[in-house]
Amino acid sequence: MKINNLSETAVTITLGQEISLAMHRQVMGFYRYLKSLELEEFGEIVPGYASVTVFAGKSISPVCSSFTRFVEQICQNYDPVQGSDFAGRMLEIPVTYSGEDLEEVARHCGMSVQRVVDLHSEAEYVVAMMGFRPGFPYLLGLNPQLHIPRRAIPRLQVRQGAVAIGGAQTGIYPDESPGGWHIIGYTPTLLFDRQHSPPTLFEIGDVVRFVPQ
Repeated sequence: MKINNLSETAVTITLGQEISLAMHRQVMGFYRYLKSLELEEFGEIVPGYASVTVFAGKSISPVCSSFTRFVEQICQNYDPVQGSDFAGRMLEIPVTYSGEDLEEVARHCGMSVQRVVDLHSEAEYVVAMMGFRPGFPYLLGLNPQLHIPRRAIPRLQVRQGAVAIGGAQTGIYPDESPGGWHIIGYTPTLLFDRQHSPPTLFEIGDVVRFVPQ
């Protein structure tokens, strides 16, 4: 583990460098351990691809070096075996595979459009991180045959609900925004709603399946 001050009010604990399902399981195990302690010194705890960031609770803000030492002591007591059996919710997302880049992806990958659809929809994905836009899920589990570099020139506007591939990941645009991933389909599922609690459909650790329509 590597511990760094992210800001005056946050500390990041890095568990590794890779982006993988194995690393995701390590992160979620450590995240669950920190949450289970229910420490008043901790405010929000945010998992990432290969790290967990801990924000200081109101009782000790702003953060000083003593908080960093406190976090180091907590980390020393952690058993990596804890939380390794974590399993999130299973969510099915309907998709119409009619994206603007579907044929381009098929050509790049050397396969038919139908094969792209089959490979993309037969996999189970894990929500490894949330970000970029509120509600945007970064999904791990994309078949290596579908890995493709991001677009050389990002689009200024990507429609809400666009299902896209970027590098070794797939994701869904929760609202209209710029974007550089390859669009292969669209879903009517609403991913972010300020009126709901929580406002985001996905949580880190959820398992996602795409269902062709």
